[in-house]
Amino acid sequence: MGKTIAEKIIQEHLVSGEMVTGEDIGLHIDQTLTQDATGTMAYIEFEAMGIDQVKTELSVAYIDHNTLQSGFMNADDHRYIQSVAAKHGIRFSRPGNGICHQVHYERFGIPGKTLIGSDSHTPTGGGLGMLAMGAGGMDVAVAMGGGEYHIPMPRMIKVELKGKLRPYVSGKDIILKVLEILSVKGGVGAIVEYGGEGVKSLSVPERCTITNMGAELGATTSIFPSDEVTRAFLKAQGRESDYRPLASDPDAEYAETYTVDLSQLEPLAACPHSPDNVKPVKELKGMKIDQICIGSCTNSSLADMLKVANILKGHKVADNVSLSISPGSRQVYSMLAETGALTVLIDSGARILECACGPCIGMGFSPNSEGVSLRTFNRNFLGRSGTKDAKVYLVSPETAAASAVAGVFTDPSDLADEKIEETFDVTMPEHFRINDSGIIMPLPPEKAAEAEVLKGPNIKAFPETRPLEDNIDAQLVLKVGDNITTDHIMPAGSRVLPYRSNIPKMSEFCFEVVDDKFPERARKAGKGIIVGGSNYGQGSSREHAALVPLYLGIRAVVVKSFARIHKANLVNAGILPLTFRNPEDYNLLEQGMELKLSNVHQGLHENKIMLQAGDKEIPLDVDLSDRQKDMLMAGGLLDYTKKNSLN
Repeated sequence: MGKTIAEKIIQEHLVSGEMVTGEDIGLHIDQTLTQDATGTMAYIEFEAMGIDQVKTELSVAYIDHNTLQSGFMNADDHRYIQSVAAKHGIRFSRPGNGICHQVHYERFGIPGKTLIGSDSHTPTGGGLGMLAMGAGGMDVAVAMGGGEYHIPMPRMIKVELKGKLRPYVSGKDIILKVLEILSVKGGVGAIVEYGGEGVKSLSVPERCTITNMGAELGATTSIFPSDEVTRAFLKAQGRESDYRPLASDPDAEYAETYTVDLSQLEPLAACPHSPDNVKPVKELKGMKIDQICIGSCTNSSLADMLKVANILKGHKVADNVSLSISPGSRQVYSMLAETGALTVLIDSGARILECACGPCIGMGFSPNSEGVSLRTFNRNFLGRSGTKDAKVYLVSPETAAASAVAGVFTDPSDLADEKIEETFDVTMPEHFRINDSGIIMPLPPEKAAEAEVLKGPNIKAFPETRPLEDNIDAQLVLKVGDNITTDHIMPAGSRVLPYRSNIPKMSEFCFEVVDDKFPERARKAGKGIIVGGSNYGQGSSREHAALVPLYLGIRAVVVKSFARIHKANLVNAGILPLTFRNPEDYNLLEQGMELKLSNVHQGLHENKIMLQAGDKEIPLDVDLSDRQKDMLMAGGLLDYTKKNSLN
């Protein structure tokens, strides 16, 4: 039987386990990346392992989430990451050098390599033919130390692309269509591979837009073939030697197959408050808007920016609209200046922001109250923008630019432009402008031993862990519904991110979007259990959404189903993740109940645990690998790793 692209890469990197769907496999990791919102904890964890130098082929620490450096906390964290990177063999991407995923596929991504990053949108690298996956910071720390990265062997999903996009439709519309088909839960436990004749017409940035938002499907990752389009992109980046052709075998088998006819696609928008709440833009035409944000790791490439400039050229941003534009990297920024497109963007009345995540992570540019914001980003969860009652729509750069000029929701296909094809057709350059001055190389090993790691007063110790108790008596301190995101659990934004190295302080914000009394209630209870619905923990890979509940005394989380990365992060933190055997039993539990989990150790071995709530007995399932069970018994991944030498 033939193999898919992902199966070929997995086979090449398989260290332990068998490639049987659902079975635990351990992979050798070639590359890692971190960003500053998750990087401090990842490097604190790496240091705790006592390893001198990273053992990966390449590890990069990016500063892109909170580049404001307001107060000493951010500057101290950035200084800490730079110092630990210099000491341990990690490249350091300065603040302002660009968004990690954009810079990484431009300068470091290699087809056929494995990459994990402490950011859920690491699958962006799949647009180059990488097996690129988001992970918790602790998993990244272990991989940097030479350890395996463990996942359940995913099933394979094929999305066949046929036809060719019309001029005003883009890669963003493709992934929004796939989200409409599969939903935010449809990719859980799967790798999504794109194939078919339509792939050849898509540039690498378009492919990376699609794989980036594969995270919103809940997928382990997404991947494209590595072909002549990939070769041309790498050659233009001065990296043709990194090219390797990759394609699935003709007789490869897939658990599911879907077809998208690119020629029939139209501009789409994800409506509040979920990326799969998709409607055609034509159904939203005429809606007044207040704000537009163009950028993020999804749509901040040079090609995206040039299309926006072509639409804005000769026009002014409507009086009722505030427009921000965030180039994805220093390379993109400098080439916009070189081509004159930057002047066009400035002359239109747009605000040009730094090459960083910015508004996407809630760092500034929050909408006005009850504002309508069009964003080329990947998530529109409630409150993520920084304004809880804002209505955020996810759109393509083309739709965003057309709407900025009109002042209302506008279908870019309606632009009365005789040269519409020229407006939207942007050719990739034969040579990108290469300037890696924003990357600082680590110290040579002989000097690294003497280097000092610089920690500021806001960097606190890792939360106290404990071996798994055999009997857990705890209060149900919070009950929530379906599709709870990591933004619900542990918000980001300008109020919270400065404390990313300070778990005690971050605990004050835990679940504030859902219930701002939760932290106080959890502290008072001492030990707690959280109950939730389906797809609990979707969204970001941030391990703070597990570490902060750990600090607040959460011993177990019982839900209908988990998102992959968050479930792994709970285990890494030593929190027991359990699922209802009968989903309707969720309705039997009420917040404030006293709950009891008995004979947990035996139940872990038997994959079933009984929950007692008063006179009710509720059967729960344990869906964990043997390694994860051992981790829980030890108190989490850090304790487990200390007891077991890395490979």
